[in-house]
Amino acid sequence: MSEEVPEKTPEGEESSPMEERAASSSNLEVVLDIPVRLSMEVGTTNISIRKLLQLTKGSVVELARSAGDPLDVLVNGTLVAHGEVVVVNEKFGVRLVDVISPEQRIESIN
Repeated sequence: MSEEVPEKTPEGEESSPMEERAASSSNLEVVLDIPVRLSMEVGTTNISIRKLLQLTKGSVVELARSAGDPLDVLVNGTLVAHGEVVVVNEKFGVRLVDVISPEQRIESIN
């Protein structure tokens, strides 16, 4: 059984666990208002530049995802959840059906 050693403050004083929690909470406050890009991805495909340049109004691009599959919810390009399209007050929205755990997000980076 290991004993928790109190951290030293810059002045050399020991800080209590409660002070450490308060400090980490205030550290989190610093980032809570930073804007991030939230996007929903219906699907992807690979296409040659030749075919891309041939696309016109009404063209259909087949995606590598089946109809009914959940959307990918991305934050700054990182998958964080899966969702389904809903309509709220005549606007599109996404209902989250699965949230990716932090551990799974870290594994996907490796």
